[in-house]
Amino acid sequence: MKRFIILFMVSTMTLCSYAQRDKSADSEQLGKALEYFSGGKYHEALILFTQIDKRYNLNPRFKAYIGVCYYYEWDYENACKYLDTALPDIENYAPHERSVYYYCNAESHFLLEKYKEAIPLYEKLLNVCFNNEKGDALYRLGFCYMFNEDWTNARDYFSSAVAFYESFSEITPTLSARIKQAKNMIKGCERRMNE
Repeated sequence: MKRFIILFMVSTMTLCSYAQRDKSADSEQLGKALEYFSGGKYHEALILFTQIDKRYNLNPRFKAYIGVCYYYEWDYENACKYLDTALPDIENYAPHERSVYYYCNAESHFLLEKYKEAIPLYEKLLNVCFNNEKGDALYRLGFCYMFNEDWTNARDYFSSAVAFYESFSEITPTLSARIKQAKNMIKGCERRMNE
């Protein structure tokens, strides 16, 4: 019996030692994932984050990081999957941090042509992003409503986008073309409203 107890203690100590080493390695791996993420190396970060998530079921912030990584990998289905589950739990985070998550999630839904799901995300984005970022969200909302044939809301959002672009953004040739397109969309919506 004494021999069994000693054997049990030795094997338990060995297992604890291995578990401690695994946690240390995982901690280092998480640190690398965060470095990759903050450096814009989303593919590398995604590989590490998903491995760690399988072992530990990461918290909502890390799930949101995974969603952002998927967005930048053009895997919009998985971006939506992770961000949709993480967003309800991150309401207390800093506004601009949330704006990144709302943007990636809204854009993912938009690019998957899930316009009704994108609308509330763009609207939440408007509440937390900077003024010079609002034009893009309003512009996308115009398209969301246009694709749903809600011509009045589409026109109103395109008009708001133009106002924000002209008030808060540096007008570049690309932005000038977007403003011109938004004005054409406004005219098109008004024609549809009068039919």
